[in-house]
Amino acid sequence: MTSPELAAHPLSQVARALTWGALGLLAYGAVSWVAAQPWFALHNIDVRTPVAHVTEAQIRLVAERRVRGTFFTVDLENVRSSLEKLPWVREARVERRWPDTLVVSLTEHVPLARWNDNALVSAVGEVFDAALDQPLPRLAGPDGSSAEVVATYRRYQAALAPLGMTIDELRLSPRRAWRIRLDTGMQLALGRTQTDKRLARFVALYPRLFGPQLGKDGQAAATPPAPLMVDLRYSDGFALRMPKGVTPFKPSTT
Repeated sequence: MTSPELAAHPLSQVARALTWGALGLLAYGAVSWVAAQPWFALHNIDVRTPVAHVTEAQIRLVAERRVRGTFFTVDLENVRSSLEKLPWVREARVERRWPDTLVVSLTEHVPLARWNDNALVSAVGEVFDAALDQPLPRLAGPDGSSAEVVATYRRYQAALAPLGMTIDELRLSPRRAWRIRLDTGMQLALGRTQTDKRLARFVALYPRLFGPQLGKDGQAAATPPAPLMVDLRYSDGFALRMPKGVTPFKPSTT
């Protein structure tokens, strides 16, 4: 037969477990109650990083709408994600600082160019929507091609630098053909293949064709008019479209 002492032992363990569980719930409730009291309300937002485009009013608006709770109960992830929805914010970090402050660190997008119709693209190829009232080159391409177009823009701009030319617009068509419009209005059609090689050929030959020419006396003559369009989609040369009534200058043979 089972003795009363042995039968009571498991029951006492259950009773102790229930007691400790109840005490734990009471302690949790007490701590939660204390943490939610207005004594620990948040009163300040400290923006630790300088910003050029995000305004204090925008940050305050996020705070009014998204900061809920006290120093202990505020949802930092919710505040962070709300800040990252602001037009110029690339990344946000939010931390608590005792006793009543949220510390915000923001990283803004650095605009490189306008992208397609209405957006901007950053120097690392990230597309974002924001208002900016200053001249920028225009890049365009299919969805998902922004990083490739930005990298190509940098490469082509470096190639054109010896000529003192600046890219005003670079486009990648849905068929993956490249086209450049320079700040002078001249357009360069590069096509889909060997585009770097074609552009290098243009850079090498352009000064000879359209740089200052030498007259019969060996003195520099007038600089020839530049073409409106240069079609580089040829294996061994390129075609020109000149302004109406203008013919290309022939390179000097002297």
